[in-house]
Amino acid sequence: MQLAGKTAIVTGAARGLGRACAVAFAREGADLVLLDLCADLPGVPYPLGGPGQLAHTADLCRGHGAAVLVRQADVRDLGALRHAVDDAHGRFGRIDVLLNNAGIAAPSGKPVDEIDEDEWQLMIDVDLSGAWRATKAVGKIMTAQRAGSVINVASTAGQVGYRNFAGYVAAKHGVIGLTRATALDFAPMRVRANALCPGSVRDDPAVEGRMLSEIARSLQVPVAEHEEAFVQAQPMNALIEPDDVASAAVWLASDGSRQVTGSVITVDGGFTTR
Repeated sequence: MQLAGKTAIVTGAARGLGRACAVAFAREGADLVLLDLCADLPGVPYPLGGPGQLAHTADLCRGHGAAVLVRQADVRDLGALRHAVDDAHGRFGRIDVLLNNAGIAAPSGKPVDEIDEDEWQLMIDVDLSGAWRATKAVGKIMTAQRAGSVINVASTAGQVGYRNFAGYVAAKHGVIGLTRATALDFAPMRVRANALCPGSVRDDPAVEGRMLSEIARSLQVPVAEHEEAFVQAQPMNALIEPDDVASAAVWLASDGSRQVTGSVITVDGGFTTR
């Protein structure tokens, strides 16, 4: 029980990687605060998590004995995040872990000079500024208790470039920069900040199919051809499973990584070593 007695906030907890990390935290003894927008966003061409999925994540966590607080909150809304954090602090008395997982991966299929301003702003506002807002919301609590772990979910796109995905690449590079700056700002108060960079993570089948279809469309290739190329592009010829990333998140949340801060942990099956 690596996280016994700890309270963890997970954003984007309704499904996928957020759910896997939340359940892994619960399995290791943490109580959970589960946040998600629970609505689709215009401009994102695949379904986001819904209220039923968030409730299912909560049930899975409770199945491991965790106390769970569920809130619908938009990471673009600092006031909503602060309200959720205040509720969590009032309920549990402390906040030990923040997993900034909420994000979108809306493929544009456009070179940088053809991306429209609304599309660019949405990507930055959710994927980068959302992590900053949630960190801001928990910062004073963690620094006052002189303990805490902020884990920002970046991406291999935070380490390398991808053609026709400038908004996503810029946001995820920014998440790594935010992580390093936060690590230095919070270090004197014994609060750590690290980034996780997953490779291509397997998602819910229906969502994954929609995402791959949109990416294939944006690249103007047949879906089946793209799916095969997508897997073959991975050195280990497999997508990353959510539990693989969750295991790394548990370690970063635990006292076993108490001297690890400002680091970028890559879980990509060797993709970025090519």
